[in-house]
Amino acid sequence: MTTSIASAEDLSVLTGLSEITTFAGVGTAVSATSYSQAELLEILDIRDPRIRSLFLNSAIERRFLALPPQGRDGERVAEPQGDLLDKHKKLAVDMGCRALESCLKSAGATLSDVRHLCCVTSTGFLTPGLSALIIRELGLDPHCSRADIVGMGCNAGLNALNLVAGWSAAHPGELAVVLCSEACSAAYALDGTMRTAVVNSLFGDGSAALAVVSGDGRAAGPRVLKFASYVITDAIEAMRYDWDRDQDRFSFFLDPQIPYVVGAHAEIVVDKLLSGTGLRRSDIGHWLVHSGGKKVIDAIVVNLGLSRHDVRHTTAVLRDYGNLSSGSFLFSYERLAGEGVTRPGDYGVLMTMGPGSTIETALIQW
Repeated sequence: MTTSIASAEDLSVLTGLSEITTFAGVGTAVSATSYSQAELLEILDIRDPRIRSLFLNSAIERRFLALPPQGRDGERVAEPQGDLLDKHKKLAVDMGCRALESCLKSAGATLSDVRHLCCVTSTGFLTPGLSALIIRELGLDPHCSRADIVGMGCNAGLNALNLVAGWSAAHPGELAVVLCSEACSAAYALDGTMRTAVVNSLFGDGSAALAVVSGDGRAAGPRVLKFASYVITDAIEAMRYDWDRDQDRFSFFLDPQIPYVVGAHAEIVVDKLLSGTGLRRSDIGHWLVHSGGKKVIDAIVVNLGLSRHDVRHTTAVLRDYGNLSSGSFLFSYERLAGEGVTRPGDYGVLMTMGPGSTIETALIQW
């Protein structure tokens, strides 16, 4: 028997807010060209059997990428950091605008309705931030409040939602948007090392936007009840994006043990999330977990006692897009919303993982 937290008073006590933030719409976009893992191995002329195994055993079928240009000999050439920053800016703005427009259509809203825009990215640095570029590109109201979350990594979509939920509660009836725009192609390195091979086998380009509003009973999506975070400080160096002096560019690093580290700490943060709600893990009907990679997903499933059905959207997003960094969980939410299987009163847990090493969670209810 599921314990209910349905009344507005109970919800206010849980969140500490006078208004409850509700999902109003979601939209996604990707870059122009997709490749299968086998195609990438041939295009990049990868012959090392260990690296080929990484690509072919990743549970990824296709990814959207803007690959490095071809040199005179037909081979792909490594791009200098300046060119990668240009790629990041072009792709993040283009995908971000399309995801935002799709999101507003889903919410039955227009560009003029947006009062706050929070942009998330970890694949490049921009000043002015992505939010200002999006506002200019789409012609949003120049009075639109904005914020940029840069460099937090794959977990950052929920960090942004946490902040925007607070803004939304303080501005009832006004539409806010979380926009995660990750041009992972701009973090690609071609140096033949196993370190970069892990990254190159996994990430893809994608943007996802989520519109939220408080105090508006017309929004049909789930309500945000609570957030919980956990920083695994002993593994703070296990995921990082730092300067490679040999390559004269930034390079991403993933420790091979990180799936097991994340899995081992998943119960801690979920227990914290459900603490004081009267809910048990078995009461959660919908799990939307970051598509961090096959081993990460497997570790979460084992440690939380989930079924493959519970993470069907997580694994499908990984299969069709690869790891989309901060927006992955919103691609999964879009698929769940399209299924039409949620019922009033259902509970869901959102979970993202990233550098720090960090696990972020949110409890939602339809």
